Amino acid sequence: MTGVVRGNLGRKRAAGAVLATALLCTGAVACSGGDSSDKGAGKAGEPQSRSQVTDVITAAYKKTSAAKSAKVRMTMSTPAGSMGKAMGGAGEMKMTGVMGWNPSVMDVTMTGSSLTEGNPDAPEKIRMLWSDNVMYADMGAAGAKKMDGKRWMKMDMKSIAEEAGDPKLTKMLTGGLDNMNQSPAQQLAMLLGSPNLKHLGSATVDGVQTQRYKGRLTVKEMMSTNKALDDVLTKQEREQLFKNIDKSGIKGYDTEVWVNEDDYPVRMDIGIKSPEGTVKTSQTYSDYGAAAKVTPPPAKDTFDLFKTLKEGFEKGGAGAGGSAGLGGI
Repeated sequence: MTGVVRGNLGRKRAAGAVLATALLCTGAVACSGGDSSDKGAGKAGEPQSRSQVTDVITAAYKKTSAAKSAKVRMTMSTPAGSMGKAMGGAGEMKMTGVMGWNPSVMDVTMTGSSLTEGNPDAPEKIRMLWSDNVMYADMGAAGAKKMDGKRWMKMDMKSIAEEAGDPKLTKMLTGGLDNMNQSPAQQLAMLLGSPNLKHLGSATVDGVQTQRYKGRLTVKEMMSTNKALDDVLTKQEREQLFKNIDKSGIKGYDTEVWVNEDDYPVRMDIGIKSPEGTVKTSQTYSDYGAAAKVTPPPAKDTFDLFKTLKEGFEKGGAGAGGSAGLGGI
């Protein structure tokens, strides 16, 4: 098993892509939007006042919170460099499926160059499930050959956090999409904290008439609106986090949302700018309230990534073997 762990860089990229999608993209981050269209954006409709804009976004937040699920189509592009490495690989990634919040569930399929960037042996397509704070990623037939016939990679967030022995980390990793401000509802709540939130006019998205809004949040403003951080970080830890983000050159991000006549967001874009480039993600939503029930794969078909890492480290020891074992996932 240690040899498998040591030699499989593909699973490392896949795991990074899965985690990035789950923790960043499952509720927003700004790009071309796939098949969506901006025809007429900003040209039709009278400009709305700040109070009117606040009323619209507040209504959208309430409707989205109550819906608890939707079908989603997402495109994310990540620049090369350390940002790309942190996100599992530079390039483009697309995701389609259904997601739910409160409770958090997900059944999506990911494709794109960021999954195979730098490693042509990595899976070209990954199906990801999230249920009860556990993520499962289908690594395909090729992955199964390297893991004794088990094609599903399992990442149990609660077990990982408990092993670390940090109650705050446990709460953060098991808080779900809603508490992590990654559901579309919580992204709308954060957008309300933007001091320059404004109405850009009307726009057509996938044939649906919408009103388009945009706001910008600095890192400091984002952290002040992210109430989940209050539960897991002390004041000193928050200040250190801000300093670390500031050193990275990330100053904040822009959010755009297109709201239809029924007060539901049809599309949501977020762009995070850094010195290396911009992480751009665009998500389109439809069928609010769609069934989002996830059935985990059979235990006989899964391997636990965390346990595999731990076993590789224990067998390899703390020296070169252990380092190699951990570095190969």
